[in-house]
Amino acid sequence: MPVTEPSQRMQAGVRPPTTQRGQAKEIRRQALLSAAAALFAVEGFNRVSLEDLGAAAGVSGPAVYRHFAGKQAVLGALLLSVSQDLLDGGRRVIADSSGAAAALHRLVQFQVDFALSNPDVIRVQDQDFSNLADEDQAEVRALQRNYVELWVEVLAGLHAGTDPAELRMRAHATFGLINSTPHSVRSHGRRIALKRARPLLESMALAALTAPAAPREH
Repeated sequence: MPVTEPSQRMQAGVRPPTTQRGQAKEIRRQALLSAAAALFAVEGFNRVSLEDLGAAAGVSGPAVYRHFAGKQAVLGALLLSVSQDLLDGGRRVIADSSGAAAALHRLVQFQVDFALSNPDVIRVQDQDFSNLADEDQAEVRALQRNYVELWVEVLAGLHAGTDPAELRMRAHATFGLINSTPHSVRSHGRRIALKRARPLLESMALAALTAPAAPREH
């Protein structure tokens, strides 16, 4: 299956600012996105105001407009940037791996690290995706499909002749396993739970991804 490339808007990307003023603006923008992830995760998109976002990031509500067109644009920037980071990171993992088995192991580590490091973003994706603008929804879906296809291509190297639809099912089931865990980890003592959760998640995910397919019924 051909992989659909991100739109021209995402391909172009944003060049890192080179001036001190530009760097300060980018730092403030990232602070707003971090504040949005935390607030949206706890309160939900509809119950958070621009004033709430600004206060959490140390600026006034109207100052948010210097960085984003509005609250919906903040949500879009948050989920788009995370989706793009996952895709870029997955591509780097595969490029730096030797063979399908090594690539799969490193992809699992990469996804587990993301999930345990970004529980707020995962919660926002789950509960507030429908609040994205239509264009951003389509963009996020395209980026996420591309990320899934990275996994499918690697899995195909370990499950020769397997229907790609089955490989996608394995990938999605694994994402569900990994991405649902930060909710419980966070509520049961983050520091201790993370040390125990990481190796357990990785071994469970690899077991699911490499398990032989069930015999077909005749």
